[in-house]
Amino acid sequence: MSHDKPRSIDGALARAVIDSAGDFAIITTDLTGTVTSWNSGAEKLLGWSGELALGMAIRHIFTPEDCAAGALADEMKRALAEGRAVDERWHMREDGSRFWGSGLLMPLHEDGQPEVHGFVKMMRDRTAERAADRRFSAMTAALPGFVFIADSDGNFVETNALFQTYSGRPAADLTGLGWIDVVHPDDRGRAIELWDDAVTGGVIFEGRLRFRRDDGEYRCFACRGVPEHDDHARAVRWLGTCMDVENEARARSALERLNLSLERRATQSDADLATVIDELQAEIAERRQTEAALRQAQKMEALGQLTGGVAHDFNNLLMIIRSSADLLRRPDLSEEKHRRFVDAIADTADRAAALTRQLLAFARRQPLQAERFDAASRLDNVTTLLETTVGSRINLRIDTQAADCIVEADANQFDTAILNMVVNARDAMCGEGDLTITIDAPPGIPQRRGHPAKSAEYVAVAVADTGSGIAPEDIARVFEPFFTTKGVGEGTGLGLSQLFGFAKQSGGDVTVESEVGRGTTFTLFLPRVKAEQSEAEMSPPSDSVEHESATGCVLVVEDNQIVGEFAAQLLAELGYETTWASHGQAALDLVRAAPGRFDLVFSDVVMPGMTGIELGQHLRTENPDLPVILTSGYSDVLAREGAQGFPLLHKPYSVDALSRILRNVTANAK
Repeated sequence: MSHDKPRSIDGALARAVIDSAGDFAIITTDLTGTVTSWNSGAEKLLGWSGELALGMAIRHIFTPEDCAAGALADEMKRALAEGRAVDERWHMREDGSRFWGSGLLMPLHEDGQPEVHGFVKMMRDRTAERAADRRFSAMTAALPGFVFIADSDGNFVETNALFQTYSGRPAADLTGLGWIDVVHPDDRGRAIELWDDAVTGGVIFEGRLRFRRDDGEYRCFACRGVPEHDDHARAVRWLGTCMDVENEARARSALERLNLSLERRATQSDADLATVIDELQAEIAERRQTEAALRQAQKMEALGQLTGGVAHDFNNLLMIIRSSADLLRRPDLSEEKHRRFVDAIADTADRAAALTRQLLAFARRQPLQAERFDAASRLDNVTTLLETTVGSRINLRIDTQAADCIVEADANQFDTAILNMVVNARDAMCGEGDLTITIDAPPGIPQRRGHPAKSAEYVAVAVADTGSGIAPEDIARVFEPFFTTKGVGEGTGLGLSQLFGFAKQSGGDVTVESEVGRGTTFTLFLPRVKAEQSEAEMSPPSDSVEHESATGCVLVVEDNQIVGEFAAQLLAELGYETTWASHGQAALDLVRAAPGRFDLVFSDVVMPGMTGIELGQHLRTENPDLPVILTSGYSDVLAREGAQGFPLLHKPYSVDALSRILRNVTANAK
């Protein structure tokens, strides 16, 4: 059987193969960089026709700044030395537009000869892929330092907004080696030497450099650049950060000066040394006093922001309650208006209670009450409230993109978190714009605030506005307690910090994406649970119950006489006989004196002396068949230890809620 020798591909066939690669630009040049061939993919990508491109210098497809930095010469040199040169950078089209291209440059040999006759460059458009990296860019913009990306030759190709703002220079001036101009003249030689050594050896770059601010002042930064390698251990790009350490540098310099001063003074007489020590101790004492005053001033400023915002919110609520009460006193009031004003008082009281719960949750004096609910259904229930909150000039749209959005969290805190995000969006749009709430079930949480991405099942509620956006320097502070961009008295600065705390305590997280002038999106992530319960099992109890006549004697334990008398009046309206005790020991004495007199004990938690929990524990031991119900607005004991198994009714409570818990407890006791 004969074997034919493989034939070389003739020129026409080779040309057909190259032209068929329509998604890749394939270009050949001579050793000087003059174009010798130009396939159809190059025409499609770069815009020049084959006739115009032949004989053209290939440097025209490189940006002016890369040409000035010698990027093309570096590529050719690396291709000759290593057999190939990979690059990823901005390139130019014929019409002057730019695109992000990923390319490969290789030496061109003819007929298998070792001599190099030119180069072949293959590249493709990766602009769309690069656009997908905007999330990374947004995150780097939020970092409190400079971030840079350099190519394999060590030329900067991208810097973050903070670097540009600090130096007062556009991104184009910092690309290539332009960043050296911002370095202190005394540090430039060392910076270039360290950077060249790192690029040449493909090792980590580390150094402390002084960068010039746009006002001419220099500050010290700790810089670190890490190379990213390909499968062949070649550095393809560099990722780096520079963190401001000026205060540390000044402190170190001051310490060195102090040490030198002490060494000099130590040679003086004992009397002089004692004087120096006294001066240093006085300086230390004065500094401590100044620091204490500063901390106190910061506390007072935070307290002022808190009280101003809370007073503003509560005054609004009290205005509604007071006005509704005044209108209810009118003798000619219709039944419809009477019902409307009563509902306004009840709804406003609920909102005041929600604000109080928010403050208590922030102060960690109220534990979260976890329950299973469908986030989408819960959001539907508060849609009317949200529409009223944002006003008629804001177009509110709710987009549910997933079914069975079941979470296990505090439902009231979930409502508050959504309301906080919506109010924040409303204020950012000055009451006019588009607000979209999207509910989805993503497979994880993306990378955020320096934390890696997390893969798990979550329910995500995203609130996107078309407002003014958040300045990059404020992104990292939006979740800080008391931080707010609003004026004094217009907000507490607790809304987003409460949102962050609720998400973390519930096993989730919050992300924020913002662009100045384009709007902001806050996304709340909560762990998703399987729908093991029916809707009936998860649905909250009805807001109203039938007030059938009840019987029995209830011992009311409350140290506040007004609250105790009012609670007794509510119980009497429900049909119960009541006896009031002003503290825990008095209640315990009444039960011990007549063990069969009372059918139930209804006790406050926070009282002088014996707490309601301690009273319940005594009664549980001495009278195990006597039911005990606790009630409280807040309690350190409840926050730390819970209700110890006793039924708990949160203040403020409605008549329906009181009736429901009494019936449930007495029914279970029979």
